[in-house]
Amino acid sequence: MIRNALKKAGLLAVLSTLGALATVQAESNLVIGTGSIAGVYYPTGGAICRFYEREASADERCDVVVTGGSIDNLTGLREGRYSLVVVQSDWHHYAYTGQPEYDEAEAFDSLRSLFSLHSEPFTVLARVDSGIATFSDLKGRRVNLGEAGSGQRGTLDVLMASYGWTYDDFQRTAELPPLRQGEALCDYRLDAITFAAGHPNPAILEATERCETVLVPVTGEAVEQLLDQKPYYRMASIPGGLYPGNPDPVQTLGMAATVVTTANMPEDVAYRIVKAVFENFDTLTRLHPAFAGLDPATMIQDGLSAPLHPGARRYYEEAGLL
Repeated sequence: MIRNALKKAGLLAVLSTLGALATVQAESNLVIGTGSIAGVYYPTGGAICRFYEREASADERCDVVVTGGSIDNLTGLREGRYSLVVVQSDWHHYAYTGQPEYDEAEAFDSLRSLFSLHSEPFTVLARVDSGIATFSDLKGRRVNLGEAGSGQRGTLDVLMASYGWTYDDFQRTAELPPLRQGEALCDYRLDAITFAAGHPNPAILEATERCETVLVPVTGEAVEQLLDQKPYYRMASIPGGLYPGNPDPVQTLGMAATVVTTANMPEDVAYRIVKAVFENFDTLTRLHPAFAGLDPATMIQDGLSAPLHPGARRYYEEAGLL
């Protein structure tokens, strides 16, 4: 059932964003930066485009772009290559407040929030025969860090800092994209792989079907200190039974996926984007299993460090959500 749901979600993404891998045309009015085609951000962007274009004029166009993830998206948004992007709530916060984790010269103070989406548990998957049972067990092992520019990589860096680790503490590191991680894990080239993703996730499902794996909890004193210092993180749970060999829920560090733009977006455009999404809410929740528990009241505040865009605020006030 889960595989069928993921296939359906993937098909919706492809159908709704046909041509998204091509170069974005200059005449596009709305360009959405997402993430890997294997993740949840890509179909999210496709859904936003589809909802928006239903009510748009004939000369308005929306395109979805596959990207390296949250940090790449924020860079593209800041440079004006994207109109809006999907980012993890931690990098949303780091960018808006200019925290050292966000490696830019100054705070992205023109960042504006539209809404948040699903929970994104930080996910560590190891082979059963690796003996890895906790996050601490990753030290001295062969680990995939994630692609440079991805939120996954950035959050792992934050976790490593909380443990006092550097990359030298691993036996070997890799920078594989999500779709290649499972093969490397099951072919004994890596001991563990990492994701920051909504669940169920097709890349994780593929890995768990290829070889015996275990989802590793990310808990303990270092994580508790991180939660105390950085309130935009929270504990999250990966439900049991989503993946072969993993029947029990797993506790880990969590973020929220957020949709952001800049203060330069016209108020009317932001209003119409948000209106289109919330007036197609039931369709959105069926797009991917990770969206099943979405709540409009939570979406307008959870994980949103940057102020609401005035266009978004206007719709929420009209809809009685604020």
